[in-house]
Amino acid sequence: MVEKSKLDEDKEGKPIDPSHYHAFADAGHASCQDTRRSTSGSVEFLGERLISWSSKMQKIAATSNTESEYIALSGCCA
Repeated sequence: MVEKSKLDEDKEGKPIDPSHYHAFADAGHASCQDTRRSTSGSVEFLGERLISWSSKMQKIAATSNTESEYIALSGCCA
């Protein structure tokens, strides 16, 4: 049995065009000036409306920008 996507239709039952859904994620290596820990964030839009956002500081300090990106993306997509 295939579960229906939450983006198939809106509350009124009208179909939603998936091309209107956009998501962005970013991470910054040692971007917190106080702790030097990496921070990450993401936003999700449906059309021009913000439907979700998140921001967090990593629990561990990464030693490189590549490592901070990997840690951030593994946390948001797991």
